[in-house]
Amino acid sequence: MRIEFRENGSIGIETGGRLVLRQGDQEQVIEKPRVSLCRCGHSSNKPFCDGTHKAVGFTAPAAVIELGER
Repeated sequence: MRIEFRENGSIGIETGGRLVLRQGDQEQVIEKPRVSLCRCGHSSNKPFCDGTHKAVGFTAPAAVIELGER
């Protein structure tokens, strides 16, 4: 799994094709190779990014986390 903190933007996650999202007692299976999560706190579609970070002037450095074997 790869997690990318995009400069001044969202958190991109390479899911490997399947992701399970649990919020409270709700569970949602997402069949996508990549998702973008909100990092600025202003998305109207949390936990997913809707691009609002651009309008609110969110700034943060980039970083990458890689999990798993090399």
